[in-house]
Amino acid sequence: MDSVKNKQNCSPSCTAENKSSDLTCKLTTAELRERKETVLKSLKNKVIQKKELENGYAFEFPGTDEILDELTEFIKTERACCDFFVFGLSIRGDKNEAWLELTGPEGAKDFISTELDL
Repeated sequence: MDSVKNKQNCSPSCTAENKSSDLTCKLTTAELRERKETVLKSLKNKVIQKKELENGYAFEFPGTDEILDELTEFIKTERACCDFFVFGLSIRGDKNEAWLELTGPEGAKDFISTELDL
């Protein structure tokens, strides 16, 4: 509990903040290509709408439990290879919608569009 007390207050919006400006993916080209053909393709097919943000994008998905599982797994694996991203997940209680915000430092928007193809 002491470590929680010693932490700084949250950001003004109480969201995670990016601490990295290094836009490097730790996946090899082959690993990234496989990810694009599986995980990313599956997510891309389920996007209802995409909104441009100042430092990334927000993607709307159906709010089903299956989609939430897929989004959570995406976040867990993506943060291991691209630690410059900040992920936000907003979920309506009635299971009608879920929003994934994917943001980062300067250049992250281009990376999302070109490397992730989202």
